[in-house]
Amino acid sequence: MEQREKQELEAVPEELDLFFQHLRGVRNRSENTLRAYQRELLLLHHWLEKRERRLDDANRFDLRGYAAQLRARNLGEASIRRALSAVRAYYRYLDEREPGRENPTAVLRGPRGGRRLPKVLSQQEVDLLLRHDYGDDFIGTRNRALIETLYSTGCRVSELVGIDATDVDLGGGVLPLFGKGSKQRLGLLGQPAVEALSAYRLQRRALLTHLAIKNPALFLGERGSRLSARRVAQILGQLALDVGLAQIPSPHTLRHSFATHMLDAGADLRTVQEMLGHARLVTTQIYTHLSLERLRKVYESAHPLCQ
Repeated sequence: MEQREKQELEAVPEELDLFFQHLRGVRNRSENTLRAYQRELLLLHHWLEKRERRLDDANRFDLRGYAAQLRARNLGEASIRRALSAVRAYYRYLDEREPGRENPTAVLRGPRGGRRLPKVLSQQEVDLLLRHDYGDDFIGTRNRALIETLYSTGCRVSELVGIDATDVDLGGGVLPLFGKGSKQRLGLLGQPAVEALSAYRLQRRALLTHLAIKNPALFLGERGSRLSARRVAQILGQLALDVGLAQIPSPHTLRHSFATHMLDAGADLRTVQEMLGHARLVTTQIYTHLSLERLRKVYESAHPLCQ
């Protein structure tokens, strides 16, 4: 990106600045969402500006033209949907401020995304990870505790790395999870996760004593700093190679696996929704489809009429 374009993108007009303040203060959106919306809406702002139009008076023909140029740039469908999602969010915000105004996004159409089922590990693959010989040193106990916690709670990796050591209630088998929009829920720890965390906390305490530092984070790196989400993904990827998994899972794969295995075992959808921290039931329903897909594969491989 040229330096001039970078400078343009950094100059936020007042109407957008008010919208971002609303997202941060009222909607409590994450910084990742704010950055994504800012980039997409600034691109629209400058596109309109070159055509002597403003965001607040853009009409449906303007936005159709913008959507057309997104497609002409050969962007992927996901990128186009993300850009148009930010545009719709802005004009919904204007509707709330000025009821009755025409919403130019009402007829805006983006690419239709086909249903993509999330990738999950089988129960046998998860067992390979859980039964791996991690060792009893700091690295080994930490890595086991990471895997056990991810799979036991079904938490997001961002929630995992945000946990502080004092937050964990091993006696009660729970820990607080702060999800999207800073919504809090309790993650449930099974006995294997409790035991793994107990062993790791001893090693964690010894590490901090040795380094003569303090850090409230539960999961630490070898130098005593809070683990990042990226580092957790690297650790999981290496563990998957060590145990011989056919696919390299992400931390989110374990979250998908948690939800799918819960439904396979008979958990009801509302319970899984609450455990995952989904705001809408429809988000959780994807795992119902996934469970049905898995059942169909078993059916087709075992039923005599399918042979």
